[in-house]
Amino acid sequence: MLTLLTLKMFLPGCGSLKEKRGRLQPILKRIHKEFNLSVSEIGLQDVWQSAWLGFAVVSNDAVHNQQVLQSVINFIELNWPDERVTETHIEAR
Repeated sequence: MLTLLTLKMFLPGCGSLKEKRGRLQPILKRIHKEFNLSVSEIGLQDVWQSAWLGFAVVSNDAVHNQQVLQSVINFIELNWPDERVTETHIEAR
C-alpha cells in the first residue's frame, strides 16, 4: 500500500529562493533519515515564503503508513516551530 502526505508550509522571514532552499534541505534530509521515506518539494518552488512538500511511504499495512505520516507532521511541528504547517492531506492508494 502506498500512502502519500502533502504538506504546505509557511516560511516566515524567508527573503530569497536560496534562503528557502537552505531552510528546507535540512528538514527534508532529517525526515528522510528519521523515517526512511521518500521526500520532495512538489510545488511552490518559485514562492519564497511557502513550500509544498510531498512524502511517500510504502508497506503492506495502511494503518502503519498513516501513523508514520502523522508522525512526520508532528516531528516537523515539534522540531521546526518557526516553519508553520498550514495544510496537510494524507491519501492512501
